[in-house]
Amino acid sequence: MKVVAFERSLQGTGASRRLRNSGKTPGIVYGADKDVQLVELDHNALWHALKKEVFHSSILDIEVAGKSQQVLLRDVQYHPFKQMVLHVDFQRVDSKKKLHTKVPLHFMNQETNPAVKLAGAVITHVINELEVECLPGDLPEFIEIDLATIEAGHSMHAKDIALPKGVTLVAHVIAENPVIASATVPAAVVSGTAAEGTEGATPAA
Repeated sequence: MKVVAFERSLQGTGASRRLRNSGKTPGIVYGADKDVQLVELDHNALWHALKKEVFHSSILDIEVAGKSQQVLLRDVQYHPFKQMVLHVDFQRVDSKKKLHTKVPLHFMNQETNPAVKLAGAVITHVINELEVECLPGDLPEFIEIDLATIEAGHSMHAKDIALPKGVTLVAHVIAENPVIASATVPAAVVSGTAAEGTEGATPAA
């Protein structure tokens, strides 16, 4: 995904306010052992880009003064109540160095899960993104989570996920092994099933 930005020379609260009043958003590009670069972006274009999942989780090509560089979106500051982006941070990536970033999870096959169809189970998505480590060229836009076989009363953990080639969980995620999704049977379904069983029972002689 391509991003067009422009060089910004003025700093400070006043300069940033004037930028925002003119429909621009201030930002910075940093990392890869290079100087921090001050940039400005068209606010409306940025606002619409931020609504796309891929903008948050993929390597972006940002063009500044005719030169393109690969970056990751690292931070976004929003106005507390206005629909306004106050500031954005982009981090340069080195194709030869592994990066740590969060990747969105896409849950699949929930509707066809036997526990859902036959046992009335409800599958809850506990987390919707996962922090991984990989080279920039191996970074996936998202990770698919197959929920076809999760059983009622069971949970799926981070270590249970089949990760794409070249992608690994970061150390603290491995240590914590958080729950990704869980399948539970609501109390109303359990009690209803029990009641049906009672009604169908043959009275004792």
